[in-house]
Amino acid sequence: MPFFRRVILNHVLPHTRGHTAVLTGIVALIMMLIMVKAFGLAPNTVVHTERVSDVIEQIGSPSSLSVDSAASSYSREIRIQRSETLSGLLSGMGIHDEDALDFLRSDTVAKIIFRQLAPGKTLTAQATADGRLQSLAFPLNGGGESVLLLERTSEGFSAQIHRLAVEVSLSQQSAVIRHSLFGAADDAGIPDSVAVQLADIFGGDIDFHRDLRKGDRFSVVYETISHLGRPIRSQRVLAAEFINGGKTHHAFWYQGRDSAGGYYTNEGRSIKKAFLRSPLEFSRITSGFSNSRYHPVLHETRAHRGIDYGAPTGTRVKATGDGVIDFAGTQGGYGKVIMIRHPDARVTAYGHLSGFASGISRGARVAQGDIIGFVGATGIATGPHLHYEFRVAGIHRNPLSVALPSALPLPPEQLSVFRARVSDLLPQIAAIRGMQLVMLD
Repeated sequence: MPFFRRVILNHVLPHTRGHTAVLTGIVALIMMLIMVKAFGLAPNTVVHTERVSDVIEQIGSPSSLSVDSAASSYSREIRIQRSETLSGLLSGMGIHDEDALDFLRSDTVAKIIFRQLAPGKTLTAQATADGRLQSLAFPLNGGGESVLLLERTSEGFSAQIHRLAVEVSLSQQSAVIRHSLFGAADDAGIPDSVAVQLADIFGGDIDFHRDLRKGDRFSVVYETISHLGRPIRSQRVLAAEFINGGKTHHAFWYQGRDSAGGYYTNEGRSIKKAFLRSPLEFSRITSGFSNSRYHPVLHETRAHRGIDYGAPTGTRVKATGDGVIDFAGTQGGYGKVIMIRHPDARVTAYGHLSGFASGISRGARVAQGDIIGFVGATGIATGPHLHYEFRVAGIHRNPLSVALPSALPLPPEQLSVFRARVSDLLPQIAAIRGMQLVMLD
């Protein structure tokens, strides 16, 4: 009797009543047994207040695997690398089953795997000792809450998509900057998605291209989506502290009634600025704002009225503020360029793009943080980079030093509720910071 069927009959069905309970129990147990580990897991993620480390045992060849004597099968998990094929992955797990591959290529549901095969995901399989596939689990796009499960049946194979039962818990972590924000997050086991949120949250006060210092510290409390106690993905940052150059910045998420929500300081002032300091999440400044700069292509000295950010072709470019597209097309030395008109006679420009995001055209309305285009080297450019300009009433201003207005603070009637939430989160931030300092000592 196949491994999964035997376990379900012996351990699930005797303890369930009703069709819904049976189905839920079967799906949950199958997913637990085949250890669906991928879905963007963050190593060393802390769930609630305890550090949880994800330990993976390296498994050798099929002959050295633990074999279920009745089913004569073994379980194997493999992390997908760049340019790998499904047949190559199965072969790497000791699975040589042309019938299974034919089914994967022909079945409408099963062949989703080919479209979503991507580096970083994990393929989990159960196979017999002689290389015949018994079952296969593959995480689908969309946050890791759905999984494609393929199983061998008495009539061949079947493929179904199961949605996992998930729960939300709080994770808390801290890190010290050694070289970069992402590097510090990786060292502490903090997911990239959380690091990106931190850059967005504090981006109006901290220039992550030039203001970070070795020894800067941050602490963060964020939501984690889990299945059967195993993290699947990270969600919203609820509270954060960033100590940059000796100055402490706090941010707390608050969503009042009839509002979209946002981040505020301890006192209820909005963290959000009317403009982001940079239209790129991370890059390097290759040329600053100057009244006199030698142009590497034109070979003459002229003013450089913007900031150049070096980044690979295709890097996403964000609108730095809310506004309306005033121009999207090709214009002289700018190459492909987007110009956005903002309130109070402000205009931002994004030049040398390789292309525009969907829906970007004259008259389209964009919000701060929306993806509007992609880094390129069109126009007069020596290599891929973004040329970014900030103008006020037609006059070019240095985007790195111009004063940026803040959004509105919380209304007085909401402050009491907000402060109560802050009083709950501040001790957690202090505790994380304290743990960090102990580890540094």
